[in-house]
Amino acid sequence: MQQNDVETSKPIVAAIQMVSGGDIQKNVRDAERLIDQAAGRGAALIVLPENFAVLDGGPLARFAEREGDYDALLQGMLSRKAREHGVYLVGGTVPLITRPAPEGVEPEVLSDGRVRPASLLFDPDGRLMARYDKIHLFDVEVSDRQARYAESDSFEPGDQVVVAETPVARLGLTICYDLRFPELYRELFNEQVELITVPAAFTKVTGQAHWEVLLRARAIENQCYVIGAGQGGVHNETRETFGHSMIIDPWGRVLDTLPGGEGVVSAALDLDQLHELRRKMPIRDHRKF
Repeated sequence: MQQNDVETSKPIVAAIQMVSGGDIQKNVRDAERLIDQAAGRGAALIVLPENFAVLDGGPLARFAEREGDYDALLQGMLSRKAREHGVYLVGGTVPLITRPAPEGVEPEVLSDGRVRPASLLFDPDGRLMARYDKIHLFDVEVSDRQARYAESDSFEPGDQVVVAETPVARLGLTICYDLRFPELYRELFNEQVELITVPAAFTKVTGQAHWEVLLRARAIENQCYVIGAGQGGVHNETRETFGHSMIIDPWGRVLDTLPGGEGVVSAALDLDQLHELRRKMPIRDHRKF
């Protein structure tokens, strides 16, 4: 397929919503099919949800991959689909067994049974161009059937803010629980990002209360587009996610959303309008702290 023309003023972006289960092979096939659907809408950038391939499969270390291993199941699929459709593809989160390392330096392998939850950005040539490791881990109690979530038992957090320059937009990468920490998004605002991705698996309880309002707040206060790509359904006896994947513009308007189940949401980015809003309401210049 020809690479999407992302030099136009209004490139299309898409978020994929899934209901991933315990079968990693099925999850990958579902992700491939939905990526095809998103590309069919003309999307130049596509975002998968958090844990798109591994949500209910037991200890994550057995699924973990080394960064940049294109022969591995998950990174291989992401690289191939990005290249096949000529798109920028944000691979939700992928469990990685290696910590980030500068080019040419042998990466350190985690040895305590945990993995790094990494959001990986692939370019239209299928190359890994950015990696963001989730900084804020979901260690909380929720009034649902699972009751307790302890991501730090399975994950080692990241500590780096990540921005990627693409022809679609200047992109900031975040993941799920990060959404509750506006200081991270302020760092991205300082880096003048135009679009922030939020692959997520919000619980039904917390999502009903806070998902949309937090996404819209992050878009409004940072005058940027926000893409929330979520899990949306019942995964097992105790796990249910909220869904409502959506794309929000810098004025806080929801451009497209999907309440539940699997599917695709998409919208066009008007970056001229974004920059005009920043000119008319220069909150960057008005900050006191």
